[in-house]
Amino acid sequence: MAMKIERDRQRFREIVRGRIRENLKKYVTHGEMIGRKGKDLVSIPVPQLDIPHFRYGKKGGRGVGQGEGEVGQPIGPGQGEGDGGGPAGDQPGAHILEVDITLDELADMLGDQLELPRIEPKGDASITEEKARYKSIQRAGPESLRHFKRTFVQALRRQIAEGTYNPHRPRIVPIRDDHRYRSWETEPIPQANAVIVYLMDVSGSMTDEQKGIVRTEAFWIDTWLRRQYRDIERRYIIHDAAAKEVDEETFYHTRESGGTRISSAYQVCRDLLQREFPVDQWNIYVFQFSDGDNWGEDNRQAIGILQNELLPRCNLFCYGQVESPYGSGEFIRTLEPIAERNDNLLLSIIEDKSAIYDSIKLFLGKGK
Repeated sequence: MAMKIERDRQRFREIVRGRIRENLKKYVTHGEMIGRKGKDLVSIPVPQLDIPHFRYGKKGGRGVGQGEGEVGQPIGPGQGEGDGGGPAGDQPGAHILEVDITLDELADMLGDQLELPRIEPKGDASITEEKARYKSIQRAGPESLRHFKRTFVQALRRQIAEGTYNPHRPRIVPIRDDHRYRSWETEPIPQANAVIVYLMDVSGSMTDEQKGIVRTEAFWIDTWLRRQYRDIERRYIIHDAAAKEVDEETFYHTRESGGTRISSAYQVCRDLLQREFPVDQWNIYVFQFSDGDNWGEDNRQAIGILQNELLPRCNLFCYGQVESPYGSGEFIRTLEPIAERNDNLLLSIIEDKSAIYDSIKLFLGKGK
């Protein structure tokens, strides 16, 4: 009985994960999971997942199957005529099931769905090591790896199924078949380190809606890159006419009223990489988000820093232009000739939330 319950539980988990995979594009384009993110897990709301259950009729009722009935007579509660305007009912409504999955599982789903290649770290950083991860539970194993909580729960299930459990005098005695053990799988773990630097224009033309798009896309970028590297550092730079490094909270919640000089952000990014992240020891990813506005006389200086000092250091430099009713959208045209000559410079126009999915695929699809 216990084995059958365990098989059913595993099958149910696979059904849930299948539903998540089917709706992954919806989850990618909405930021609802960010608020449910823990240290290692994400809670995902999975709607319309029907769990089999019995439904009982009202005791003593009459009708079809219970005696004489008439044509058109309802055979169950809630099946009669009505306009929905009656008194409150006693039946449950539709439920949303929240399922916890690991960030690694989420990254694997993203990679499968978008057909993302595994990243090959550059230089000496491509060395990998084998690492054992305790990822499953087995019925056999050494006593040193016995999972006491799972063993106890299994014994409790067995005694309940056998009818030997007394809730008034609870006594759980595991037998040999109840024992459960941690089991490991060996997987290659890249030894390489990586740093992600996010740049964002926080001038008045970047609204909260645009920042929400940036935050959602950054969540999925983080999730994928963390799956590829042993350690990930993240840094945040904001700018209007001047730039500075800030923490994550400030990055997403700052809005300035000044002009825009993209070169100021490039300068802060260059100095940060030179100071803390030597190119021979780190895989470097820069993601810039802007509405395309820049002070016209600043373009030449910005392009000079990008071409001569940032692109040679970066695995990828990704520019995402978030459409805004206030931004000119001109800067991406300045970058297009440079992108044609540098395969590590990628450009994406993100018109709205629905474009996040394709933007992620574009940015991460090169396997760099």
